[in-house]
Amino acid sequence: MKYEQQLNTAMVRLDESLTRLRDLIKNGKNQEAIQWMERGDLKEKYEELQNIITISSTGNYGARGVQNTRSL
Repeated sequence: MKYEQQLNTAMVRLDESLTRLRDLIKNGKNQEAIQWMERGDLKEKYEELQNIITISSTGNYGARGVQNTRSL
């Protein structure tokens, strides 16, 4: 459940950044749009989403980094 919330929040943030990028391009601010993608908020939001996905795919690890193999 927590993973879903984190993932959804990250997706919403990325979507907001993409909207901002679209607006920059639409207004002819191409240099600013490039900076937004390479060094700005869009890059940060993409990396945040990528980190959430990477962590979730490394396995079912607990707080100490030990895999939880027992049943609930």
